[in-house]
Amino acid sequence: MPLPAPFLRRARRTALLLAVAVTALAPLPAQAGPSAQAGAPGGRGDSLVVRTDNGLVRGEATDEGRQFLGIPYAQAPTGDLRWRAPRPAADWRGVRDATRYGDYCAQNTYWAPGFEEQHTTEDCLDVNVYTPPATGRRAPSGLPVMVWIHGGGNVGGAARDIVPDAFARRTGTVVVTLNYRLGAMGFLTLPGTTGNFALLDQQQALRWVRDNIDGFGGDPGRVTIAGESAGGGAVCAQLASPAARGLYRAAVIMSGAFNDCAGTTRAEAEDQGLAFAARLGCADPATAADCLRAKPAKEILDAQPRGWRYTVGGAELPLQPADAFASGRAARVPVMNGANSHEGLVFAYDSFDRWGRPLTAEGYPRALTAAFGEETGAEALDRYPLSAYERPAYAYAAALGDQLFACPALRLDPLLAERGRVYAYEFADRTSPLFASLPQDADFDFGATHAAELNYLFKPYGRSPELTAEQRALSDQMTAYWGSFVHGSAPRAPGQEPMPEQNARPGQVLALRTAPAGGNATTTTLRDVHHCDLWDAAAGS
Repeated sequence: MPLPAPFLRRARRTALLLAVAVTALAPLPAQAGPSAQAGAPGGRGDSLVVRTDNGLVRGEATDEGRQFLGIPYAQAPTGDLRWRAPRPAADWRGVRDATRYGDYCAQNTYWAPGFEEQHTTEDCLDVNVYTPPATGRRAPSGLPVMVWIHGGGNVGGAARDIVPDAFARRTGTVVVTLNYRLGAMGFLTLPGTTGNFALLDQQQALRWVRDNIDGFGGDPGRVTIAGESAGGGAVCAQLASPAARGLYRAAVIMSGAFNDCAGTTRAEAEDQGLAFAARLGCADPATAADCLRAKPAKEILDAQPRGWRYTVGGAELPLQPADAFASGRAARVPVMNGANSHEGLVFAYDSFDRWGRPLTAEGYPRALTAAFGEETGAEALDRYPLSAYERPAYAYAAALGDQLFACPALRLDPLLAERGRVYAYEFADRTSPLFASLPQDADFDFGATHAAELNYLFKPYGRSPELTAEQRALSDQMTAYWGSFVHGSAPRAPGQEPMPEQNARPGQVLALRTAPAGGNATTTTLRDVHHCDLWDAAAGS
């Protein structure tokens, strides 16, 4: 009869402590690198040295609390481990330095800070842990945990994209951010492979949290998964994945309902994967995976397209998320779900103005047809007339944002309510400061566009946004909503309306706005505001 997992973990940790005690008496071997620096618990630094299943790590104190950066949760998925399920991280000797971020996962360039160059590193599966401050030598304990899955269109981004240290302090939570494989490295499906390596990486990180977070002051029984954009889409997939059950108790989906959280069918994903392999000279289906494992990461990145999605039809994701929600076969945990009121502005800018080709009135009908097809584009031209907008790009952005984000989020609410409690919001601060990755001198009104809400919760790319007094008040309120949810209650903020729960108040959404714009208020009109009858019909709903 096998021993229970908790017993094995305790035995392993006891053995680890004995091994560390022995090695501390002898000098480290000459080949020990900077990531395995000498050290041992003691003195004022006790709360900064934490025991994990793989070894000791030393973090650092900041003005906001404690942080532990670049801790491996899995082995490097390189060589024969490329396009295989992640394996637990290997043990290390001594005390590992955890004061620097790990490497980016392999990805191509885009305009965000830190991504100006292609990254070809595959040894990237690590987590960052942020906690409230320690009091003297006493570290916090028993705190709820939020695990953050970054966005980036499934092809970019990193765990370091947001710094949640102030959020952790202000809410009394432990926050974990994680890296996962991206693009072809994380989503390629071939015969004999799952195709869901990004999904599996996230689940391996959640298992690391379950087994180790108590050492950082977190409660492994009170874990909330959260993500924005592609990270929100990952949360959708995790809710529908049987393999993730029991690894979290609540979920937050932020601008993640695009395409109704849909993945690619197994047959379609394999066809796309084989076509990709053939372009790289690996045309034999029987050997395609091994052939590609021999290719340099740069060659894979140079050839990969955009538009990767999770693969549906296997053990990791047997059903489309929407079908799992509607049938009640998804995780029955509380969910907070929402989007931003003007999501499409950044995408309109990236399509036209960024390249010095502003959308003209003459080009507007053609742009709608190209985006939505002839019939839906013609209807959109009537619903989003140029007379209602300052610029053609803003009209295009309104249609695109409603189609991609606003209406899918509203469609998702009743589906989520089929399997448990769901709370709905819309971030609507049109005065929001520019997100850190946007050009700060652009002649373009981004407002409450995609990712703008992150300014009110975290430090995007490590930068504290400049907020007015009214925006700081909204930031405090949003932090309270998100923090109370992570703590296990309905989302609430002092002196503010509660976030509506959809089974009790179907169709009601909390609009998040500064006081001069009307403040936070429940609305029932968003489906009309975003023309969701048009976009639901186009989506086949």
